[in-house]
Amino acid sequence: MSNLEQTAATVEFDRLKYAEGLSSPAQRPDFRLGKRSLQLISWLAPVALVAVWEILAQAGWLSPQVLPAPSKVARTAIKLATTGSLLNDLGVSLLRAAAGFAIGASIGFALGTFVGFSRIAEAAIDRSVQMIRAIPFLALLPLVIVWLGVGEAEKIFLVALGVTFPIYINTILGIRQVDPKLVELGRIQGLNALQLIRRVVLPGALPSILTGVRYALATAWLALVVAETIGAQSGIGFLAMDAREFLRTDVIVLTIVIYALIGIAADAIARWLERRLLAWHPNYGGTR
Repeated sequence: MSNLEQTAATVEFDRLKYAEGLSSPAQRPDFRLGKRSLQLISWLAPVALVAVWEILAQAGWLSPQVLPAPSKVARTAIKLATTGSLLNDLGVSLLRAAAGFAIGASIGFALGTFVGFSRIAEAAIDRSVQMIRAIPFLALLPLVIVWLGVGEAEKIFLVALGVTFPIYINTILGIRQVDPKLVELGRIQGLNALQLIRRVVLPGALPSILTGVRYALATAWLALVVAETIGAQSGIGFLAMDAREFLRTDVIVLTIVIYALIGIAADAIARWLERRLLAWHPNYGGTR
């Protein structure tokens, strides 16, 4: 081996060792700040934004009809919660999102697993799925209304449809990215096909699948917003559309804030699942 080749090999070895060291949570430079400090930093920007928003509104630089003050939105939330209408609409939307997510996630995971393990299934299914995925929700909405009407089935169907694709794609990606050496090691250890899938392939694909879950949670609410803007008699989307008719900007902003808070909560649930299910993984376990 020439001197140049030796130098290149040494540099590559050092780079891999450095990357391996940073993959350990305890050796990351920002880990020394502590979990609570990092969480505090993550909330500084939203709190500062709300504070500036309140100051500008109180100073009269923001019209109440354009963007009411956060304090006004908070009072509106308390008033609607006291009457019970806000909690009722929130509960209805959560049930729709949960039902649609359960159906869509099950279908997406099943199809993704099937396609991930079979090239024949990929040839038979994947192109059709990708074509449907490319169709916007608003383009499908008239046809879905003709099929299912404007009841609960239409809303749950749209949520399930939106959830299916992120989980489908990330399930396939996770299965295809499992290290072949691990699969071969499982075969050497005498694992049969079912044990190999359960103990090697699916755990290896889990980080990608959970990433799909995080995307799907966001997509679920996007689909629900679209679904609840037409023909709904309850739900957060209905609350926003009803407020629009009466120019209640404070209620409209409140619904936007609710969607944002639900998104934060859904992402927190996904992170919790990552911590629990990927505790064995050096890049996930105990880092968040």
